[in-house]
Amino acid sequence: MDTRADHVRALERGLAVINAFSAEHQRLTLSEVARRTGLTRATARRLLHTLVNLGYVEQQNTSFVLLPKVLDLGYSYLSALRLPDLAIPVMEELVVSIRESSSMAVLDGHDIVYVARVPTTRIMTIALALGSRLPAYATSMGRVLLSGLPRADFDRYLSEVQLKPLTSRTVDTTSQLRETIDETRAKGWCLVDQELEDGVRSIAAPIVNNHGRVVAALNVSCHASRSTVDQMIGDYLPKLLDATAVIAKRAGSLVRT
Repeated sequence: MDTRADHVRALERGLAVINAFSAEHQRLTLSEVARRTGLTRATARRLLHTLVNLGYVEQQNTSFVLLPKVLDLGYSYLSALRLPDLAIPVMEELVVSIRESSSMAVLDGHDIVYVARVPTTRIMTIALALGSRLPAYATSMGRVLLSGLPRADFDRYLSEVQLKPLTSRTVDTTSQLRETIDETRAKGWCLVDQELEDGVRSIAAPIVNNHGRVVAALNVSCHASRSTVDQMIGDYLPKLLDATAVIAKRAGSLVRT
């Protein structure tokens, strides 16, 4: 059947803009998008700003980068990233070793988005699956990802985010959160003790690409009745750090800057 009459050129051009980004072209200017897509600068500008308004693309000074919301478009973000596929075998080994669940997340606005998960037993009342979102400020992975932001981006996050006490332990002031993120940045990992949900502890570390940018976070989560804070730091953290190093090495330059 001839479907050319039903062909939507604007959609084609919008997808062409998204597909202009790749592992080798992770950050593009307007001129580069126009050149790689064969569009005029005016058309490329309109499409880019539409994608920015919809939350699929972010403008950073004169450049543009994809955002995790493109996961909504049939997981095209993950297909380009390839990081979860590379990480899952390493996460499975980690889970077998420590007998606790492990997850991977990326930052999207004020939230983290789960992109990979290897569970053991369910420890949270929240059902977590791929695409699940949690507030970054109250999670170990979120704080690791926030610690990897440029200072200006983190300052903007602090000015915009609404901190709510999810438990009696939750950090709920911007001054406390800034101090916690500074500490996370200095240590290179973060432990959250029952701040997201009572009874749940989590420890996370960053996955860093070849350019030194934090592109994802990996965690180990457990119930407080099974693992103490000291046990998580002494027993789980070394294995978690080993896992993030292996994932980063396998991913190489495939992960986005």
